[in-house]
Amino acid sequence: MSVADKSRKKSGGLGETFSVIVQALLLALVIRTLLFQPFSIPSGSMRPTLLEGDYLFVTKWSYGYSRYSLPFSPNLFSGRIWGGEPQRGDVVVFKFPPNPSIDYIKRVVGLPGDKVQMRGGQLFINDVAVAREKVGQIDNPDITEVSRPVDVYRETLPNGVSYETLDLTPNGIGDDTREFTVPEGHYFMLGDNRDNSADSRFSVGFVPYDHLVGRANIIFFSIAGGASPLEIWKWPSEVRFGRLFDFIR
Repeated sequence: MSVADKSRKKSGGLGETFSVIVQALLLALVIRTLLFQPFSIPSGSMRPTLLEGDYLFVTKWSYGYSRYSLPFSPNLFSGRIWGGEPQRGDVVVFKFPPNPSIDYIKRVVGLPGDKVQMRGGQLFINDVAVAREKVGQIDNPDITEVSRPVDVYRETLPNGVSYETLDLTPNGIGDDTREFTVPEGHYFMLGDNRDNSADSRFSVGFVPYDHLVGRANIIFFSIAGGASPLEIWKWPSEVRFGRLFDFIR
């Protein structure tokens, strides 16, 4: 084989490798944009449903696509295409309305036209109390983030969606609110950790439909203690194996 042949073979191999890498990156971009997007949980606002160190997949097609479905949120079009309405009780990733560069995750409790209010720690929707019963206490700082027993309630929305909430503080600042009327094209979001959540009662406000990124569906990895998933040597002691591949409700 001549030197020229060897050079062509080498350059051809590099070209093929580059082509494979580009195709893989494009495929990953399509999957992330249109199908699934991974997210990590950075705060305790959705405890006990979601914990810091949970890594989850969000389905992008659940509510259709808006500019915020795309990387860097380019202003290519307004509204949503192939839109689907979120259901009451969905756990949703959305763009923080005052600063859309920030992702938030909360639970949808109020739909367009609803009247939403907290009274004595109980959720009211359209002047009707949402079913709520105390189911016990949790005394596990990894779940509650505090070193004492915490009351746990099971809340059941009018459509039957049921989930647990934490009550860290009796008579908390968010336990009694004014009545909020949800505008058309907007949603009211609450965190399951009711006394430690910046949500629609406070800075988040009403969330526009086009700010929804997707529905949180499954936890694919979870690690405690502030450890990174790359710290493989910590997996035996820090990975929450019981949470792996849990569906989010």
